[in-house]
Amino acid sequence: MPVEFPRLPAPQANDRYAIIYADPPWDYKGQLQHAGPGSGDSGGAIRHYSTVRLADLKGLDIASIAAEDSLLFLWATSPHLDQAIELGKAWGFDWATVAFVWDKQRVNPGFYTMSQCELCLVFKSGRIPTPRGARNARQLVSERRTDHSRKPVEVRRRIEEMFPRQRKIELFSRDSEIHGWDTWGAEIAHQQTERTFWHEQREAAGS
Repeated sequence: MPVEFPRLPAPQANDRYAIIYADPPWDYKGQLQHAGPGSGDSGGAIRHYSTVRLADLKGLDIASIAAEDSLLFLWATSPHLDQAIELGKAWGFDWATVAFVWDKQRVNPGFYTMSQCELCLVFKSGRIPTPRGARNARQLVSERRTDHSRKPVEVRRRIEEMFPRQRKIELFSRDSEIHGWDTWGAEIAHQQTERTFWHEQREAAGS
């Protein structure tokens, strides 16, 4: 059954977000990310929150909230790198580069090498937003992993330094209030709860 997200914001064209920061609930098809059954590993996303299929993520109209010149900072787990690039393009952005590499300071078993890092990709629509702030933000962020899937605050702080004056939103957020940011996601309270994106999609499909 699909996750029921709140309605996306509906900003005016001149008030859309120049910075969009997203950590999608990637679908692992019920599998644990780094270990088999009985391992005791807490890495299985499905144990912590409802995951969403790529096709459903692509259906979110993120382009409608993005400014003409905007950036999408998108977290991607290693098994989902190809899907993350596909998703960023489906949302109306062009692939740019890897913005941040998070060294979690802990390792998990993997099929090939020990898993220790996670990537935050960056995509661009139009031009890089101006005015610019800091241009010397480091790519590597080394912070110990805490709660499952919670990303280091340092990444958000570096984005703020790079683009201090732009309007920003965090998608799939767990925090209803972040200073200087709007937030949106299924795990936080929203005023618009009567109709959701997934409800509207099912109605449009006649289901």
